Amino acid sequence: MKTLPEPSFHRRPAWPCRWAALAPLAVVGVLGAGPARAAEAGGPAEFRGADLALGERLIRQHQCAECHARRVGCDGSAIYRPTGRIGRPAALLSMVEYCSTELKLQLFPEDVAAVAAVLQRDHYHFK
Repeated sequence: MKTLPEPSFHRRPAWPCRWAALAPLAVVGVLGAGPARAAEAGGPAEFRGADLALGERLIRQHQCAECHARRVGCDGSAIYRPTGRIGRPAALLSMVEYCSTELKLQLFPEDVAAVAAVLQRDHYHFK
């Protein structure tokens, strides 16, 4: 089995798991008649119209949380630091694209937007 290269931007020291008990809350799905859209929740224009259900599915399919947990320890949520490198919506989109490129996930632009919209909703909360 071929192992994927580890992107260097994820290598950080392991932090205490203060939010480990809240991890299940981050995976709450949205029920409705059709795919959940980021526009319904408001937020930055970069994420309006993004398919949140697709983003959640891609995050599960590509095991993003497990990869982040290997890099930062605990449940991996420490990698999402709104006051860190990712300070605006465009930077979040770029980082998701970087992961896609480095790990050869071959995500389409609408896939990148969907994943970034889920991260925006669950971790970043840009206005």
